[in-house]
Amino acid sequence: MIVCMIFQVGEAIIGKDSTMLLQGKSTPETLERRIKELEDELQDPATKPEQRDRLRQRISTLTNGVAVIHIGGTSEVEVGEKKDRVNDALNATRAAIEEGIVPGGGTALLRCIPQLEDLEPDNEDLQLGIDIVRNALRVPCLTIARNAGVDAAMVVAKVMNGSDDFGYDAMRDEYAMLIDRGIIDPTKVVRTALQDAAGVASLLSTTEVVITELRDSKDPLLGNDGGAAALEEALGGMDLGGMGGMEALAALGGMGGMGGMGGMGGMGGTSSSSSAQEMNEAVKSIPGMEDVEVHDIDSSQF
Repeated sequence: MIVCMIFQVGEAIIGKDSTMLLQGKSTPETLERRIKELEDELQDPATKPEQRDRLRQRISTLTNGVAVIHIGGTSEVEVGEKKDRVNDALNATRAAIEEGIVPGGGTALLRCIPQLEDLEPDNEDLQLGIDIVRNALRVPCLTIARNAGVDAAMVVAKVMNGSDDFGYDAMRDEYAMLIDRGIIDPTKVVRTALQDAAGVASLLSTTEVVITELRDSKDPLLGNDGGAAALEEALGGMDLGGMGGMEALAALGGMGGMGGMGGMGGMGGTSSSSSAQEMNEAVKSIPGMEDVEVHDIDSSQF
């Protein structure tokens, strides 16, 4: 058994998954030699990718040291919230070390817009995509200014007229050089956010069905006054007695709840075939109901 003595430590914390050595007392020569050995192993083409990550961590630990952060609070919820903040800060710092930093507050994204102006798309579809990205790059700065209670459009215009890291400091309601004030974002975070957003948008543009929340208060399928009014208009002014859209559709078929769609049979005073045809036309005129077919049901069959 060969034991390599690199240095001495004042405290060792050994856990289930990790070991932390504190208050190191190594000699500089021994430590530099070990770091050189790790760097040589990292540059070796035969080293596997997972081993490279571990080697980078070991080199970083030996060269930069280790900081221990003690987090406390008056409640478990407060401690958890502070831990999340510290973890976010650590991840942002690691990302900044990897790829650097850019001005925060959405300024870096606004500085990318002139590059889009120089692109020459081959067709209208590509131009549409460029326009979508151009509009999306304005949103972060626009949202920050809107949340600060100022004229968001004016803030975006003024920042775009500036250069370098000139941007808007929402906390002080001032325009300044953001990097000097510490308002920064890791380049990796901004880049991956933009790439992920483009990936999701590309997926949505090629999918056939998207399920989302219905927000239009005038949609006749909503159970409110707007829905009933739109349904009354689609049915040629028929009075629904203040019922919501889906309730009214159910009532027209003489059945309660959602099950009334299948029973929209004869309307009093008209023939069955004509009533079904008229009901079909009325239902198909409702947004979202274009594919619904209404059929007469002969009650004598049951």
